[in-house]
Amino acid sequence: MSTDTNNAEFQLAVQFVNQTARPIFLTGKAGTGKTTFLKYIRENSFKKMAVVAPTGVAAINAGGTTMHSFFQLPFGPFLPTARTGWFGEQANFSDVNSLFRNIRFNASKRELLQELELLIIDEISMVRADTLDAVDTILRHFRKQPDLPFGGLQVLYIGDLYQLPPVVSNAEWDILKAYYSSPFFFDAQVVKQAPPVYLELKKIYRQKEGRFIELLNNIRNNRASWQDLEYLHDHYQPEFIPSKGDHYITLTSHNAQADGINQEELSKLRGRTQVFEATVTGEFNDKAYPAERTLTLKEGAQVMLIKNDKGEVRRYYNGKIGTIKKLTDDRLTLEFPDEPDELVLEKETWKNIRYAYNREKDEIEEEELGSFRQYPIRLAWAITIHKSQGLTFDKAVIDAGASFAPGQVYVALSRLRGLDGLVLRSRIPPSSISTDPRVVFYTKDRQAEAAEDQLEKEQLHFIGDTLRNAFQWLRLVEQLQDHYTGYAHRKIPEREAAVLLGRKWLESVQTQQEVAQKFSRQLEQLLPEAENDGYRQLQQRTEAAAGYFTQLLEAEVITPLQEHISELRAKQKAKKYLQELQALKGIVARKKQQIEDAAKIVSGLQKGVDATRLLSGMENDRKTRQATADEASVALSTSRPQKGDTNRISLQLHREGCSVAEIAKRRGLTISTVEGHLASFIFTGEIDVKELVAEHKIALILAVIKELGGNALGPIRGRLGDGYSFGEIRAVLNYFKYTSKAS
Repeated sequence: MSTDTNNAEFQLAVQFVNQTARPIFLTGKAGTGKTTFLKYIRENSFKKMAVVAPTGVAAINAGGTTMHSFFQLPFGPFLPTARTGWFGEQANFSDVNSLFRNIRFNASKRELLQELELLIIDEISMVRADTLDAVDTILRHFRKQPDLPFGGLQVLYIGDLYQLPPVVSNAEWDILKAYYSSPFFFDAQVVKQAPPVYLELKKIYRQKEGRFIELLNNIRNNRASWQDLEYLHDHYQPEFIPSKGDHYITLTSHNAQADGINQEELSKLRGRTQVFEATVTGEFNDKAYPAERTLTLKEGAQVMLIKNDKGEVRRYYNGKIGTIKKLTDDRLTLEFPDEPDELVLEKETWKNIRYAYNREKDEIEEEELGSFRQYPIRLAWAITIHKSQGLTFDKAVIDAGASFAPGQVYVALSRLRGLDGLVLRSRIPPSSISTDPRVVFYTKDRQAEAAEDQLEKEQLHFIGDTLRNAFQWLRLVEQLQDHYTGYAHRKIPEREAAVLLGRKWLESVQTQQEVAQKFSRQLEQLLPEAENDGYRQLQQRTEAAAGYFTQLLEAEVITPLQEHISELRAKQKAKKYLQELQALKGIVARKKQQIEDAAKIVSGLQKGVDATRLLSGMENDRKTRQATADEASVALSTSRPQKGDTNRISLQLHREGCSVAEIAKRRGLTISTVEGHLASFIFTGEIDVKELVAEHKIALILAVIKELGGNALGPIRGRLGDGYSFGEIRAVLNYFKYTSKAS
């Protein structure tokens, strides 16, 4: 499904994500575009985010990771209080005291949790209340914000409560019911404390028939009448056998049924059976395999695509059904009804990822832990209702009379585009159409709220939070403290001088923190009344504070940091330290940018710019900065620059601490070419010759240049010997010309 820019609910939800810090519950009936929204936010939001889901398959499909692996959650239930009493055999329960016993977050993971701005939880209908409270407890602790829900992190819940519910055993519920009204996420204590804004996508893209949509709504809301059931049972055909080429898929309640049907139909086909083994690399949980590890196929088999085509011309989608026309050891060709063109299918790769924070880029990055490569198909004479969630079919035989979970009948029926393609293998009794009344009550209660009326209020809260965060120095002090503490283990040139510099930077930001705390108290007094005087006093005080802090950060930290970096570039054994310094410089520069943004926002308020325009401008500025940084990174690593630009790319990499050999390898150039690039900047004064040539060599090379009085590198090197490279000689020769011209 492509993004519908005219969908008002969709665009409102985007604004709530990008322009507020409010928790959000994005829901909607089957086929309204929830998955499309998730993809859009992943690709278009400027916020640093992570995507999690309750199951391995859901996490892989969402492009994220499981909640249990991301937060190292225990697999037993969680009690949102200190545990008292005896629970018999339920020793696997954890509570607020024991939760952290087995959590082993390293420094990088703790920093990742602190830097996150948005947590997306997909398939929220399956997430239990106690699991969500465990996540809340972990985030409050590691984000060092014990009084804020999720430690101040914005959470976006995505899912449909009318579909698959959370799983909780009777034994577990006997204990959990003392703390929760239901196992659904909305009864978590953290959700009670911080209710999400309820946003519902209402435009249905999958179905077009009014009567079918009405029928689905009635089943979804426990309002199916006997007339609805009779209308549905017009499609009851217990002996139905699809004709060859009809491409019906059977939806069943149980795995054994679906597997049995697929194997039976496969065995009826003549021809050679061929087996395709998936290629699994690294870490990839077998319970999260997105396709069959061992795919057994024959020509004529009915199969379903289980991934969207990623090309510009979308030849297939997740749920499209076709037939294997040709099958060889290395080639698989599909055909589809009413389509003249065949599809030569290629294998797809799914990734198992984990998130990591990149200090230098200020981005959350995805690190590949493992991969799963296989043809993106499965046998499709039958599939379970559970596995059909999110798919779309034109024709289906539904055997849901034995449905055992609330919402299964709705999930099964809502996979179809229309009733014309429906066949019921079994009658659907009223007892199988069950929606938990607690879900109905919660959604009706939420639907009464007008989200549009809340947006401006939440935008103003977000602006206030942005101003407060700009003048919070705690994280900056912690990061400078970590850097300073790290000198105890660093082996670097001129270590004592570096330690003194590190202490100066730390002491500077500690002093700034004291002033920032005083200004923060002023902000808290100014913000509630700021609108009354047209934001004049807030603008004056913020502008003065911004000028004060940006000047201090530049003069006392950023400039000395850059000078230290420049001095170290010519030193040996300083590569890792230079990278740390570059990352530290980026951290301080981002704090400076935060302050400048705060002054810009307040100036806009004072000029009467409305909240939406202000935040949209801030959003665009941040996206532009990210895009510029990304483009620069790509240009440095892969592009073919215009003549005149290529030298500057080498210069940029040099400034980032890369050695000549590293630049050459990264750019696919020779070492002598890179040496020439860098030497050219001695003429402009942008590189000091000492960054490229050891100081004791410079005097000797200069003496030979003056003695021979020429520019030819060969004779100069012949006099100096093999201990001097052409690159070093060229650099000193440029330095000689530069100083001679200057004098």
